[in-house]
Amino acid sequence: MSTRPDTGTATHPDTGTGTGYTAELLRHFADLRDRTHGETASSRPDKERLFEAAVELLDPYARQTLDEVNAALFLGTGEITATGTRRSAEGGLAAIWALTWPEQRDAGIDPILLKAFYGAGFHHPHLRGGTVGDWPLNVFTPEQAAAEVPTFRAIASADLHNLVFQRDYRIIPAITR
Repeated sequence: MSTRPDTGTATHPDTGTGTGYTAELLRHFADLRDRTHGETASSRPDKERLFEAAVELLDPYARQTLDEVNAALFLGTGEITATGTRRSAEGGLAAIWALTWPEQRDAGIDPILLKAFYGAGFHHPHLRGGTVGDWPLNVFTPEQAAAEVPTFRAIASADLHNLVFQRDYRIIPAITR
């Protein structure tokens, strides 16, 4: 992956194209094709080290996204927690950022989750929410981590939308106060 000097747009060595999420998809598919992660990592330990580094790079952006939701929709009543990288019950690695708030806890439903995970049988890591599916996770630089903010926003929005359907709109303080 390189950057075109005229636009600052990320390019892929195979195609010379890609912006934002498409650049990440190109990295993802090239990894599958080449049986590597991050262009050179082929062993599980090397891929796990890259995952741990990606979690550190993603942390401020995951928190930023959840802070935005908390301020705008929960009127600052929420609390963000983060696990850092941990070994999962299935033998892989995972990191979770969670946003809880009083109405969610009172309703007995799960919080909004942003989860980075590298499953034991996976070729490379992914992102997901508590109620929504998987996105590729191919982050190796601070710029690539910052580019995940729209993905985090989409995951958090979809997760919250699904949580409202589990209960109702009254879990959103910005609507009820």
